[in-house]
Order: sequence, then C-alpha cells, then structure tokens
Amino acid sequence: MIIAIPVTLIAGPIFNKVAQKMIPSAYTREGDISALGAQKEFKDQEMPGFGMSLLTATLPVILMLVSTITQLVTGHDKPTNLIESIIYMIGTAGTAMLIAVLFAIVTMGLMRKRKMNYIMESVTNAIYPIGMMLLIIGGGGTFKQVLIDGGVGNTIAKMFEGTEMSPILLAWIVAAVLRIALGSATVAAISTTGIVLPLLQSSDVNVALVVLAIGAGSVILSHVNDAGFWMFKDILV
Repeated sequence: MIIAIPVTLIAGPIFNKVAQKMIPSAYTREGDISALGAQKEFKDQEMPGFGMSLLTATLPVILMLVSTITQLVTGHDKPTNLIESIIYMIGTAGTAMLIAVLFAIVTMGLMRKRKMNYIMESVTNAIYPIGMMLLIIGGGGTFKQVLIDGGVGNTIAKMFEGTEMSPILLAWIVAAVLRIALGSATVAAISTTGIVLPLLQSSDVNVALVVLAIGAGSVILSHVNDAGFWMFKDILV
C-alpha cells in the first residue's frame, strides 16, 4: 500500500493533469478518425436509454459470471446435463462476445429503427480497423511461442542457478530478462517464481517484496516479440 497509493496518484490524476497542460492537442479530437467514424450529434430520442446501454456493454461479463457461479455452485468442471452444457457454452469468452454483438445489433440497431443495411455497414466498418491489428497480434503471439518452445526460458533459468544474489534483485533481473527474451509477462512471472522460490526457503526476505520485484520485472520493455507492442503500434501510428 505504501508503494501502490503514491504510484496510483502519480500515474493517474497527477500525470493526467500535467500531460493535459503539456500536450493539450492529445485531449481534443481534430477531424474524423476512421476507426471512430464521422462526428455526428445525436438527438436524445435517437439514443438508447442508460439501462439498455449498460446491459448491452456488460452482457459478456454477465454471461461469463453466470457460467462461473454455476461451476462453483455445482462443483462440476465439466457439464453433467443439458442445462449445464448450455450455461457453460454461453459462458465461454467467444460465445459470450458473439451473443453480445447480436444483442447489440438488436438493442442499438433494430430497436432504434435503424435499417439493416445501415447496421451491416456499421458492423463492417468496425471490422476494418481491427483486422490488420488482429493479424499483427497473432503474429506477435506466434513469435513469442516459438521462443518459448525453443527453450529460451530454460536456458535463461539455468544461467541464474546457484547464484548468491539477493532474492529481490534476482527476481527482478530474471523476470526482466525473460520478459525481454520471450515477450510474455505471464510466462516471465511464472518462470521467475519457479527459479526464485527455492531461494526464499533459506532467506528471511519479505515475500511481498519479491512478488513486487517479479511483477515489475515481468512488464518491462515491451518490444517486437510482444503482441501488445504491435497492438499499440497499430492504434497510435
């Protein structure tokens, strides 16, 4: 909390106010952005209500939450009857998003007296900006998996075996090296945990500090082997 609260304040409202003064143009929309569509002012009667908008936006979360709660209540990892099969199916991420899109077409389109041609054009235009982005993210993820399957993580882990370095510093360095080499924060954090864990058994270092070190190291220096790097590149450039 000592670290989290100041960092949250600095990275949130304080940085936002400073950035707004330094780069005011970044907080205004100039012209039309193809990904966002042309600017248009809507009348109140043309817009859906707050409740319907909230339901449409949160529908995927609701469906996945229902599926998760059902699994917890029944204690079944796999469905045992037709009803559970249906609940588990609609609770998967892909199915929930598909249902949400179809629901949005009805609530934001047909119920607003929009013509089907207009709705289909809107859906098509929404796909264009993200099509190349999805391909790039997929390519970045593939490259990351090639590095992982090639044994880069195991090689780096062996480099630090038997070291007498401080567990906190070691945790950060190993996580950072793995992150830079593999491009995956998750893999870097999990692999580093396995490397550093044996050292903690013979050390009185605070485990919470080691966890923070692993977390900080695993998100350092996103570059070309990270799918997230290409996502931001495609959005900002």
